[in-house]
Amino acid sequence: MLRLRAVELARMVREGEVKAEEVIEAFYERVAKVDGKVRAFVRLIKERALEEARRIDQTVAKRGRLGKLAGVPIAIKDNICIKGVEVTCASKILAGYRPPYDATVVARIKAEDGIIMGLTNMDEFAMGSSTENSAYGPTRNPWSLDRVPGGSSGGSAAAVAARMAPLALGSDTGGSIRCPAAFCSIVGLKPTYGHVSRYGLIAYACSLEQIGPMARTVEDCALLLSIIAGRDPKDSTTVNPPRPFNLSEVKGEVKGVRIAVPKELFGEGTEPRVAEEVWKAIHLLEELGAKYEEVSMPSLKYALATYYVIAMSEASSNLARYDGVRYGFRANAEGDWSKVYSKTREEGFGPEVKRRIILGTFALSAGYYGRYYLKALKVRSLIRNEYLSMLKKFDVIISPTMPTPPFEIGEKVEDPLSMYMMDVDTVPVNLAGVPAVSVPCGFIDGLPVGLQVAGRFFEEAAILNVALAIETELKLYSKEPEVA
Repeated sequence: MLRLRAVELARMVREGEVKAEEVIEAFYERVAKVDGKVRAFVRLIKERALEEARRIDQTVAKRGRLGKLAGVPIAIKDNICIKGVEVTCASKILAGYRPPYDATVVARIKAEDGIIMGLTNMDEFAMGSSTENSAYGPTRNPWSLDRVPGGSSGGSAAAVAARMAPLALGSDTGGSIRCPAAFCSIVGLKPTYGHVSRYGLIAYACSLEQIGPMARTVEDCALLLSIIAGRDPKDSTTVNPPRPFNLSEVKGEVKGVRIAVPKELFGEGTEPRVAEEVWKAIHLLEELGAKYEEVSMPSLKYALATYYVIAMSEASSNLARYDGVRYGFRANAEGDWSKVYSKTREEGFGPEVKRRIILGTFALSAGYYGRYYLKALKVRSLIRNEYLSMLKKFDVIISPTMPTPPFEIGEKVEDPLSMYMMDVDTVPVNLAGVPAVSVPCGFIDGLPVGLQVAGRFFEEAAILNVALAIETELKLYSKEPEVA
């Protein structure tokens, strides 16, 4: 049962071949067996899940209608609101916060009879690429427990990779879905900005982030996207796409597909063996009828600096609301409001969050706003325009998802700049707002390598189609990590 795809599980539950309660019990047993080593989950809601499973089984017995996710367990990142369940963004400062509402994506999953298992670990406030910056401690990579699973949605990726959940939701601000998907050998999609509602996503950098699906296979990933995507009146940044996402268009046929391969995304810092695995997959697509061309996108060399100025500035603004007065953690301090506020934030935030708030506040301060933040916005426009121009000539853009295989836990903690450099291939997509998916393309010394496919606005079907072609040929989803 643990090896079945989400589409298979949902069909079996709907047709009465297996009970939803049995499915849920099986996955919680798996969590009990392996999560002590992996530490993917920070909070489980087993009784709620079992209650929902029993309701679904009763509906099946009465021959009632069930949704596309009937009885399928889903893990949710700890920055997406679930009504009445503590959500903390893996931060001490939000301890005890229980949202009075469901995020739109959670409501849509429930409407299709998906079952929420619990909340997964992450880098605090989604700030990181390794899931080490967490108040709950690090999550470990199921493929090698001394390695990071990527971040910031590392808990979601590790849960799927270790067969603790068939589906998961993450959020992606600069690669936070695609990075852990690559490091854990699963499929992770960052949708077009505005394609999925952010209502109920606790904000880090509003102009960059999107909620997206994570799964073992492209088909499962596409299924979850089809449920969470679409206009939401509660989120003014969502739009009605020119054409709704259509699952039937994801066929894995790539004959005639035009592929751009930017040399800047294979540049300094990219491990040669990672580049080799990605090129093998590109040549495989060529054998299937696709055509590729190496290209240059000069603006990409400015993407990392541009991203961090914008992201940290928005973080400084968004995180100002955590004052210890209205909800969450409050320091045991005396004095006026400003002293209590400062002490609460000093004790409640971790080092990486403080670093980003300080740098973002500096970039927005008088005398520096024009030199940093405003200039970054202008460069962002250049990057976006270059993507749009390239995607007029080509159907998709392919690159490595991450420049290296998963690194060791603790290896980059004391060197934040080297950690930031890990995002070099993923952040341009967030700046441009276009969709991108990471799909497994190989292994190096037993460690996963991911390939990134980016495409035009709202053409998720096109990039998933290319990803499915790679998946169909390589069948890496059948490999399992050895975590007991």
